[in-house]
Order: sequence, then C-alpha cells, then structure tokens
Amino acid sequence: MRLHRNLCFTVIDSLSMIFNDGEYAGKVVEKALKRDKRWGARDRKFVAETIYDITRWKRLYNEIAGTKEHYSRENLWKMFAVWATLKGIELPDWKYFEDTPVRRIKGKFDELQSDRKIKESIPDWMDEVAVKELGEAVWSREIAAMNQKAEVILRVNTLKIDIATLQKFLRKEDVETEKVRDNPTALRLVERKNVFLTEAFKRGYFEVQDASSQLVAPFLQVEPGMRVVDTCAGAGGKTLHLAAMMENKGQIIALDIYAGKLAQLKKRAKRAGVHNIDMRVIDSTKVIKKLKGSADAVLIDAPCSGIGVLKRNPDSKWKLQPEFMDKIRGTQAEILDRYSQMVKVGGKMVYATCSILPSENENQIKTFLKSHKEFRFVEDRKVSPFKSGFDGFYMALLEKTE
Repeated sequence: MRLHRNLCFTVIDSLSMIFNDGEYAGKVVEKALKRDKRWGARDRKFVAETIYDITRWKRLYNEIAGTKEHYSRENLWKMFAVWATLKGIELPDWKYFEDTPVRRIKGKFDELQSDRKIKESIPDWMDEVAVKELGEAVWSREIAAMNQKAEVILRVNTLKIDIATLQKFLRKEDVETEKVRDNPTALRLVERKNVFLTEAFKRGYFEVQDASSQLVAPFLQVEPGMRVVDTCAGAGGKTLHLAAMMENKGQIIALDIYAGKLAQLKKRAKRAGVHNIDMRVIDSTKVIKKLKGSADAVLIDAPCSGIGVLKRNPDSKWKLQPEFMDKIRGTQAEILDRYSQMVKVGGKMVYATCSILPSENENQIKTFLKSHKEFRFVEDRKVSPFKSGFDGFYMALLEKTE
C-alpha cells in the first residue's frame, strides 16, 4: 500500500479533533469523508478505517510511540507511524517519518502483549470494573472481540420489502449481502460500502442496525393493534422495528427527553412508510402520568455505559469516566421505577441495555422486582460480543400481573 499525503493529513487532523477537542469519532469521520469529492471508494475506506483503528488502539500505540498521551501533531504522526509499521506499510520519505524506529516498534508491540490493559487498549479503571463483574477469563474474551472491526448490518423494512427481494435490489446497486443466522430481518454487508447513497435506502427499504439491536423489538412480543410505548426512543431504530412488526396498526408512543432526536425519528419514519408513531418530548412528569397503566407493552432501552458497543464506538472508552458508572446505575433504577408505571395489568415490559455488565443488567432487574411485586420475571437474554460476533446487549422481559 502506498500512502498519499492528502489522505494522511485528513487522518491526522481528524485524530486531533477526537483526542484533543473531544469530538465523537463517528461525526469526525463523517466530516472527513466530505473533505474531497474526488476521493474514490478506496480512499474513503482508508480514511475511515485508519481513523477508527488509531482511535481504537490509542493507548497501545501511545505506549509504543512513547508520546506520553500528549497529542500534538508531531506525536500524532508518531502514532500514525506505529500504526503503519504494525500494518506492514512501508513509510514514505517524508519528514514526519524521519528516524522512525521500525524494529523497536515491532519489539515493543510484542513486549506489551502480556498486559491486557495496554494490549487491548483500555483505561485501567474500566479493566478493573469489568474484571470485578465478569471475571478475568470472560472479560479477556469479550474485550478482544470488541476490538475487532464492526460489520455493517442492515435491517430489512418488512413494511415495504422482503429480505430476498432486498438482496436482489441491492445486488443491482453493486452491494452484496448475506443473511445472518437466526435473525430473519438482518443482512450483513460482504464488503463495506456507503449504503446511504443507494436507491434502496432512499426508498426506505432498510435501516442500518446491528444484529444484536435487532433482537430487542421482537423480545417485547408486540402484535398489530397494540398500544406500545418506547420510552427512550432516541432517533428511533427500535421504534421503527416495532412499527414494522405491528404492520403499522395500533399505536406506538415514542418518548424522549431530546426533541432533536425525535425530529430525526420523524424523518426516518416518513422514509420507512411508518404512520402509527406518536412522538412526545418528556418535558415534564405529566407526560408519564398521562400514560399510567395504559400500555400493552413498554420498551425501556435504557441509557447505559455502552460497554457492549465498544466495537462500534471505540472512542467511547476514552470518554467514559468511572464516576459516570455510579450515576448511570442510579438513572437506570429511576427510569425502571418511573416508566414501569405505564404498563397496564397483563401488559409486558422489556428493559434493555447495550452493556455487558451485570450491575447495569440482571442486578437492576433483581433490585426492581424486590420493590415491585406487581411484576413477574419472564425471561432474559444476554448477547456476548465474543460468542455472537456482534454488539453486547442485555434484555429482560417482565409481565405486570396485578
């Protein structure tokens, strides 16, 4: 592979935004890919994957480069040189790569493989919390799996098309896909491409949604005609899935504290041909009180640490702080207590997170059931990144019996 200056400069500029300015990697990559309209698919792929790669392995590359977590442009070039060397890419004769110790880089990499925190490039505190909750062996497997590159998974919009027809339609647009085992709505991209530019996307035939995330809506066991509340709807990935399962019949009330996210859902719903969603901003306690005891099914896709989706959001491990963990557990318990009031007798509720930590998952459910005798536990499901190859998720199904 030959390195090109304009692509490498884009990567360095982007890393500075992520490491120094605290910007989200996804947004930075989005901006980076718009930098030069002349770039082809290979150029765009290089830029996106290199930014994510160096972000994912920040601690490891920092240790090897000896840059002491100071992310000046000079040090970012040193980290880039580490990345390129470990990838087997020949460094060009540029001033940024003068005196790069190629042999020492490889030796240092081998030397650091015995320390999981550096080898897997994670903060000390995160490693300690995860080992305490999951054990050494489980955590070692999970974090190694989450350091692999995330695949692009599509969810077919069954309101408009079936999975086989969508595959044929995408093939005509030079997008090859394959079905995901045990998931009737999921397609995996064989080769990474910008699917948002396809005619199939514009027609609302699919959404981009990880295979694990696609398991949550079916877990709620909704049916056409029901009254369903999605309490933390956000931009509505799971809301739209619920609407498809309900065949656009009945009512879905999509709640969120952020009006901007619901505005995104409105646009997505229009493209998807969904018209049974009522969007409401939670701007006071009255919104929840009005819905008390009225829902056949309630989905609580709770805010969480996101430790199950580090594969997809590698920069989040650098943004997360230990004090946030205690705060989010308190928020989860509060949300469970408040939003569960919307379930009617005989109705069901799913509590879900994209975390793999028991303190955010099964422990929350156990605590909730002790003080809410009107609910009974039905079943739960844990999705392991190591076992599944997809994001880590947890979901618990409860029923209100009295």
